[in-house]
Amino acid sequence: MTTPPSIITLQNLQFGYTKKQQVLRQLNLEVPPESIYGFLGPNGAGKSTTIRTILGLLKPQGGQVRLFDQDVRAHRLSVLKRVGALIESPSLYKHLNGYDNLRIACQYLNLPKSRIDEVLEMVNLQHAAQKKVKQYSTGMKQRLGLAIALLNDPELLILDEPVNGLDPTGIIEIRNIIKELHARGKTIFLSSHILSEIEKIATRVGIIKEGQMVFQGTVRELEQLKASNLSIKMAVGDTSKVKSVLNGKLSYHIEDRHLFELSLEDREQIPGLIRQLVDGGVEVYEVIPQRNDLEKLFIKLTSNQTI
Repeated sequence: MTTPPSIITLQNLQFGYTKKQQVLRQLNLEVPPESIYGFLGPNGAGKSTTIRTILGLLKPQGGQVRLFDQDVRAHRLSVLKRVGALIESPSLYKHLNGYDNLRIACQYLNLPKSRIDEVLEMVNLQHAAQKKVKQYSTGMKQRLGLAIALLNDPELLILDEPVNGLDPTGIIEIRNIIKELHARGKTIFLSSHILSEIEKIATRVGIIKEGQMVFQGTVRELEQLKASNLSIKMAVGDTSKVKSVLNGKLSYHIEDRHLFELSLEDREQIPGLIRQLVDGGVEVYEVIPQRNDLEKLFIKLTSNQTI
């Protein structure tokens, strides 16, 4: 069976606002059809710049951007008709109601007004259609922006930090909408710096650091990477001896005179480590496994810590 082409393909993408300010460095990315792709990275890693190059708003200095297996530069208008996007805070007419904002969007997109009721239902704003936008909560404004992005019934939906600044209720509402849209067969590219939110809904994850991809794969593969990185704390008689015994062979952090934390590849290393410390004159009182969650792994991948 032939594998369908990726919805988004970035090959060796390079972009810099100046020669000295390179934002994207040989970035490679693949978004499979009908996936929720969680695009993660700390603030300033290049997430928003990547999205702007995908949408043709920025011209890369090198590499290629393909949507639906077509070069965006050569087929920009035709491929972008199949895309909906919500970039940062939506631009809304706050003195108008929600329905009229959507009606104006239909006019400049040359779309029938019949879509308005459909998208209002998708984002659960039917009850507020006649309410002025200036009276909307932040979450409602975000959902109205999402409704505008859905007017053209896009195959690909690109969302840049869609839950940024929302309260817990607003985050849950956006999350449920994304899940429902995915169930309808849409491919969703979701940028965020909130790992816990991506973990709840993504089927595939890409993690970017300083304009380069440091991880790309399924959520299961990310879980496997997490499991292969074990963190433990050790209570000992005196941590001042640890440095000479370990001799730079393992990454560790001394918390106080009697406690230090270190990273191991797997639990099979623990007995040998204890013997090494005891033989070196370090009294080992306790080994304390640490909860090895995805947040810790994300921090390791996007910082200068050794994995």
